[in-house]
Amino acid sequence: MKQKKEERFEDLSKMEEGASARVSRRNFLKSTGSAAALAGIAASGLVSSPVKAGATGLPTKWDEKVDVVVIGSGFAGLAAAIEAKNAGASVVVLEKMRVTGGNSSINGGAIAAAGSPLQTRQGIKDSADLMYKDMLEAGLGLNYPELARMVAEQSNEAVQWTMNSLGVEYKDALIPLGGHSVIRSYVTPNKSGSGIIKPMLTNLKKLGVEVRTKTYLEEIIRDKEGQVKGVKIQEGYRFPESNSGKVKYIEAKKAVIMATGGFGMDFAFRTVQDPRLTKDVESTNQPGATADGLIAALKVGATPVQLSWIQLGPWTSPDEKGFGMGVWFNILAACPSGIWVDPDTGKRFVNELADRKTRADAILKTGHPCISIADQQAVQEVGKLDEMLEKGLVKKFNTLGELASAYKIPLTPLQETVREYNSYVEAGKDKEFGKPLRKGSGPVALAPFYAMRSWPKVHHCMGGVQINTKAQVIGLNHKPIKGLYAAGEAAGGVHGACRLGSCATTDCIVFGRIAGKNAAAS
Repeated sequence: MKQKKEERFEDLSKMEEGASARVSRRNFLKSTGSAAALAGIAASGLVSSPVKAGATGLPTKWDEKVDVVVIGSGFAGLAAAIEAKNAGASVVVLEKMRVTGGNSSINGGAIAAAGSPLQTRQGIKDSADLMYKDMLEAGLGLNYPELARMVAEQSNEAVQWTMNSLGVEYKDALIPLGGHSVIRSYVTPNKSGSGIIKPMLTNLKKLGVEVRTKTYLEEIIRDKEGQVKGVKIQEGYRFPESNSGKVKYIEAKKAVIMATGGFGMDFAFRTVQDPRLTKDVESTNQPGATADGLIAALKVGATPVQLSWIQLGPWTSPDEKGFGMGVWFNILAACPSGIWVDPDTGKRFVNELADRKTRADAILKTGHPCISIADQQAVQEVGKLDEMLEKGLVKKFNTLGELASAYKIPLTPLQETVREYNSYVEAGKDKEFGKPLRKGSGPVALAPFYAMRSWPKVHHCMGGVQINTKAQVIGLNHKPIKGLYAAGEAAGGVHGACRLGSCATTDCIVFGRIAGKNAAAS
């Protein structure tokens, strides 16, 4: 990557850097090194007997007792808590940040479902087998087949559960997302995961389940037999200050569920997994997306899987922080009905609806942000477009010549690119990159034209702890750790090398529900 072109990537806040430093120095280097090394030795077959974790910090007295302790208040954690409570267990949800929802509350609010009623109404033929095939193709075959298939097979049930049991509302039209062979993604009216999180929290309140914020997981506690017995926490924790809360011990009479999400904001931890992802590479994640929970699980013998597979979102802009709004300009306009061009050449360089890894890698290969272009017709469904224009994130031009001049794109090649692309749209086939030109994919022809700079940001961690189809965490001896479950981004293996858009929400709901039901039955 060209250093000059990346000057837009400013350092993240001191608070975020402090969080990364705390995790890496106090926990990662001090605690995870031995766990990671042990995992590698066990996986390589260099040990002749199973690795077994002994008792970890058993207190002389528990401060509190509950059936199921859920760590994390995103989609997976809240789904697990709802199902555990509905199954008759007493439940508490612990969240280290001062607000609930984690990354789930700021994501795009999309969820994939195969064979849904909305697809049927729109005449779209789909199946769990096709969704499973799409997931494996994007994941380069590194997905754990039984986990990926479960997500695909239960995807429609998961969406219907959020609607019928929780009262979540979705738009009456599916959205096309890269890597999916058919349109299958529902989206909330506000295009935010908060549209799902809020109804989940309302449901938990009605059920009498407490969601405690500013509560940090310090340690998972096991007995000598390897059974998870509870957790050591810091109550009143002030992120990201180490030891800022009061230490308490909560006994989990049935189980602990890890729904702690990924580590996209943990610069030190993610750089160990992928040296390219230094703090100079921004993230779409909220500041609390650190490796604390993962490290706690590794310390009690959980098996880490695919931690180096960290996904970059290809549709973000370097001209705004975090996830931002520009994502929707790409997802709803420039990707399905527009083009991405390299400003140095004026040419397309990738299928704008390919999977995330393919597109992110293609942009990175150019060494600088690409220019996403859409016309007046394409932007009709883009919400908050006026706000994007006001901020200068998206720019509006009366002609392609004005657009080319603004981004220093050679005009003649750009005009040729637009003509070629429009001929593909007319023919219904992209001869250059194989972009699926579905019904409604119009040409780039109606002025004014709109454009935005796009550059990838760290978005999702495909790796985590190993789980089975019951959402049980698997130990280094290849057996389930009794009393420990995981779901969502904290669990690895579902998505392989690359996650398809909107499948994370499905994954969280499917395995969150499974974890909650099974934890309550422990």
